[in-house]
Amino acid sequence: MARITAGVATSHVPAIGAALDNGRSGEDYWKPLFAGYDFSKKWIAEDKPDVVILVYNDHASAFSLELIPTFAIGCADSFQPADEGWGPRPVPVVEGHPALAWHLAEKLILDEFDMTIVNRMDVDHGLTVPLSLMFGQPQAWPCKVIPLAVNVVQYPPPTGNRCYNLGKAIRRAVESFPEDLKVQVWGTGGMSHQLQGPRAGLINRAFDNAFLDRLVDDPVAQSKVPHLDYVREAGSEGIELVMWLIMRGALDDKVKVAHRFYHVPASNTAVGHLILENGAA
Repeated sequence: MARITAGVATSHVPAIGAALDNGRSGEDYWKPLFAGYDFSKKWIAEDKPDVVILVYNDHASAFSLELIPTFAIGCADSFQPADEGWGPRPVPVVEGHPALAWHLAEKLILDEFDMTIVNRMDVDHGLTVPLSLMFGQPQAWPCKVIPLAVNVVQYPPPTGNRCYNLGKAIRRAVESFPEDLKVQVWGTGGMSHQLQGPRAGLINRAFDNAFLDRLVDDPVAQSKVPHLDYVREAGSEGIELVMWLIMRGALDDKVKVAHRFYHVPASNTAVGHLILENGAA
């Protein structure tokens, strides 16, 4: 059967993609950030997944304020990099896994999660930047990817508890798929940042690191944190962190921290990164 072996959490700052695409990753400003992913590239090369379920939020590329699904799963054969206003990123086409995606859609809906099924969607930096951080700049992504888009743009987003329980449902669904597949679940977005208004530029190191601690050691308590706490403490875009709870819900109650990294700033955002493995003693 298919099995979830690990979870990855990472920020998906668009400027990170621009730095890579424009050959700036070796500049003094960017070197410390990319160094934080050196271990990650080695780790994933040694334990490559067959499929990544990549949880992210769309930034008005596939969806708009005319249509805002709470949870949307991409079931297509492939997904094109989105043009976000300056042309698509020069990255490979994202190859999907329709058989597993449709299985997930069926099982999750029957498990009372109302998934929106998407058969055509372009994927923006929210999905492609995490792939670049983990895999570098290959000619083709080395695994299949199932996009899972979450609304954290238009109020009300799903609660942390709903996201955590969705992660648990994803695990049940994956483990009922008969093909022998190594699957990872990635949660992306965050950490603390606010892009507009009087608090633009807000970064809260204390909140971010406390979140990382609790995500690992007490995810149930973290799942109960209300939206307003994220917005107050981590900025209006800090609410993206609820997507990390989907990843955490898909893992064992106790996990091994293979890697942890935190960096400020990348553009105007705090960057966090975790690799969590199942099978902790």
